Amino acid sequence: MSIQREDVEKIARLAKLQINEEQLETVASELSNILGLVDQLQAVNTDNIEPMAHPTDAVQILRADQVTETNNREAFQKIAPATENGLYLVPKVIE
Repeated sequence: MSIQREDVEKIARLAKLQINEEQLETVASELSNILGLVDQLQAVNTDNIEPMAHPTDAVQILRADQVTETNNREAFQKIAPATENGLYLVPKVIE
């Protein structure tokens, strides 16, 4: 697809961009090249190609899910100002 100088002027006006007169031809050429690449990508047959979440098949290595601390719930609830049925009671902040 070829972009003309008039198309660039219209796009620049709609996008509220200032493009100098001497830059119009360069911008038109670059936009035409970009659209040409898009046409090439769209021409590729992607049937039976599974979409990827990421271009590299990197796998995140996770640590083992192991308990490393002892349960101090009873000790913490003993020193809490107010608890009920194993829950901490706090003042109402939303009315």
